[in-house]
Amino acid sequence: MSLVRLNIKGISYSQTQNGAYALILNEVDGDRKLPIVIGAFEAQSIAIALEKEISPPRPLTHDLFKNFADRFDIVVKQVIIHKLVDGVFYSSLICERDKIEEIIDARTSDAIALALRFQAPIFTYKNILDKAGIYLKVNPKKEDEDQEDSVLLDELVANEMEPDEQHDTYKGKNLEELQKLLEEAVATEDYEKAAHIRDEISKRE
Repeated sequence: MSLVRLNIKGISYSQTQNGAYALILNEVDGDRKLPIVIGAFEAQSIAIALEKEISPPRPLTHDLFKNFADRFDIVVKQVIIHKLVDGVFYSSLICERDKIEEIIDARTSDAIALALRFQAPIFTYKNILDKAGIYLKVNPKKEDEDQEDSVLLDELVANEMEPDEQHDTYKGKNLEELQKLLEEAVATEDYEKAAHIRDEISKRE
């Protein structure tokens, strides 16, 4: 079976479903997305790895794993999403130490959080993408993409999304106030809030 490389487009979230997040992966050489429902902790960990400007005061679990692996010369070479059963994705970490490869079973959300930290490529098999991938129109506008992500998450969690009232609150803040809120959110380890604030800051820069 042929492997298809994926990259991370982002994370969609729902205000109505507590802990409902969807990790959106893109087919590198195609127009399909692969949505994967993940937990809040894993979503925060992935968001932290994607947002280079947010630095946790203490290492998260995935950062600890990376530090541990570095200390013992273990490298995660790639992640393969190798199975889909009843809507659940199964993944493997392809690791190497002293030129010896080992395959370790992992939850897909954990595997991708680690792939980001090791800068390892992410793959899936073509038959999985054929089954679970979603086609998009060519060159959609960003506004349309964001709307599609919201609809996609609605379908995944079987609930309607509500307006992001917290996001509206941030719109009334200036950049200095937002930066202060960002620092406070990171200091209290509220990385979900930090990611929202960082998104608002990025839109204005």
